[in-house]
Amino acid sequence: MEKLLWILPALACPAVMGAMMWVMMRPGRQHSPPGGPQEHELTQLRDEIDELRTQQRDRAVPADVPTSTP
Repeated sequence: MEKLLWILPALACPAVMGAMMWVMMRPGRQHSPPGGPQEHELTQLRDEIDELRTQQRDRAVPADVPTSTP
């Protein structure tokens, strides 16, 4: 009986882990529809990144052009 108390948690752990994995992998688990608020925010952030890259590229000074006049 005493050995059973040691073996039972060792057997229960993989069984519970498998059950949790099965529950998490079931279809229909997503709560928000695709294209929801996260997609809108992601599109806005991508547009902002493109705008910042364009501004940075416009401000960049080429390496072969001198910055001061002699």
